[in-house]
Amino acid sequence: MKKKRKSIFRMIVGLFVFTILATILFLLGRTYQSIKRVENYQTEISTALEKYQMQEHENLVKAIILTESRGKGIDLMQSSESAYGQMGAITTQAGSIDQGVKYLSEMIAEAEALGCDLPTAIQAYNFGKDYIAYVKERGGKNTVSLAEEYSRDVLSPLLGNHDKKTYRYWRIQSLLYNGGYLYHNGGNMFYADVVKMNQELLEWYEKIF
Repeated sequence: MKKKRKSIFRMIVGLFVFTILATILFLLGRTYQSIKRVENYQTEISTALEKYQMQEHENLVKAIILTESRGKGIDLMQSSESAYGQMGAITTQAGSIDQGVKYLSEMIAEAEALGCDLPTAIQAYNFGKDYIAYVKERGGKNTVSLAEEYSRDVLSPLLGNHDKKTYRYWRIQSLLYNGGYLYHNGGNMFYADVVKMNQELLEWYEKIF
């Protein structure tokens, strides 16, 4: 009986380990394919970087594309709203990259002018420019707790979510921080951290391949 229980236990553990490994391999494979798609737009990225004097932020731009679209679709940097105030107005990938790099350069310049760190500018790419002044008044350094405060108390109510309603968000940063949720209409308070992780993945990819 004991041997049978041990055998069943080993089988369950083995199945669990196999599932974890299979999931990791699947995610790595999917990420690899996404990075390859992003790299396909190197020409358009380089053109925009040179135009807005952002060459030092090449991998950051790629990380934002990876975060926003995984290199799929037309609006690769989800920059239509920053250009036209509405979704779906961008009609080409090159146009999306051009506007995305332009907008990011503006966020970085504003953050530098107000004495805020680079993660504040990256988070502002998702939240909007007003977030930079918000961070300046609170020390000049972006944190997830500060981003949550802005998302919950400023951005979300501004866009109609007065009841602080949330929805599930299955990313490792969110799961570790609050069990996995975001505020409706409140942007992504983990945006800077997700972009940072994707930038590290890109740099790892470039070293290997």
